[in-house]
Amino acid sequence: MIPSIDVASLSAQVQRTVSPTAPEKLQEVAARGVLPGLKPGEILTALVLLAASERTTVRETAQSTLAALPDQLLNGALGGELPGAVVDVLARLYAERVDIVEKLLGMPDIAIDTVEELANSPIDAVTELIATNEDRLLKNPTIIERLYMNKQVRMSTADRVLELAVRNGVALPGIPAFAEASVAIQEELIAEPSAEPTPDDLMFAETQTVAAEFEALGEDDAFGTADDGKEEVKPKFLPLHARVGNMTISQKIRAAMLGSKEERMILVRDNNKLVSGAAMRSPLMQEPDAESVSKNKNVSEEVLRILALNPNWSKSYTIKKNLVENPKTPPIISHRLIPHMRESDLRLIAKSKAVPGAIAEAARRHLDKKKK
Repeated sequence: MIPSIDVASLSAQVQRTVSPTAPEKLQEVAARGVLPGLKPGEILTALVLLAASERTTVRETAQSTLAALPDQLLNGALGGELPGAVVDVLARLYAERVDIVEKLLGMPDIAIDTVEELANSPIDAVTELIATNEDRLLKNPTIIERLYMNKQVRMSTADRVLELAVRNGVALPGIPAFAEASVAIQEELIAEPSAEPTPDDLMFAETQTVAAEFEALGEDDAFGTADDGKEEVKPKFLPLHARVGNMTISQKIRAAMLGSKEERMILVRDNNKLVSGAAMRSPLMQEPDAESVSKNKNVSEEVLRILALNPNWSKSYTIKKNLVENPKTPPIISHRLIPHMRESDLRLIAKSKAVPGAIAEAARRHLDKKKK
């Protein structure tokens, strides 16, 4: 939460200028940054207050002034302390100015909400600045979550902040596959911070670029069915499949959560349960993808268990039916879903040789109960 500016603590001149009863012409002049006798920080504070004015001209003028502040005024204000609300406005307006953001991050009154917003930045230098303040990260784990889930953050930086949380016993519920990621990170060597991208960074970024090219094609899945009925990678997806296969476990987990649909559909089939589980828990997983997974006989039982226990997908009748018909689904889940099947589908399941005998028998028993 961004704290509001305590107007009563400001100088008498600022209070008179921003007061709702102040002459509109006076405020219009002030909204252009013309406030003689005030320090740079006071001018910016007055502008932020005027930018919220109910007077349209005053508000719009102040907003325009704030968006194009002269460097001399801006740097002068950043040389002292600023209210958290002013810092937040400047952080959003000048998010691409690394020199400005660096000074704002050092402000004692910067709000955590502001830092969290900056953690979404696509600019590497900005997220690196945030990642270096370990004390702030540990006290506010949401910032770590924002950094990790920011696809533009370097892989080595994401690993580093995740390792910091794991090492200090900090849980990160905002990362859907935190359990998997934390196990993977403990098994891998965390590199020291570097100003240059590491090989892991480059590989992760290059793989995302390749994946984005395939995503633009609008394909449903990177896999198809061969003549013998077995699943195989479509020829044009082989380069992406190879790149994903060469990733480290922690890279795969992050790609599974944040990558393209094609990456997720490759990684949900990964032999490592940490990776396939992360793909299934991705916040980007859509219902059509979940439907495809639910009938896939090449995914693990654990993936199907995660799918069945997800309230977002368990509402779908198609997914329930696919799970019952999938021989890889854990029996306890199939048995639990049988009472939810339509009678016509139960008849087919009861006669099917593709489902385990115990499931077919359970379907028959349920049909018999309905007759009685």
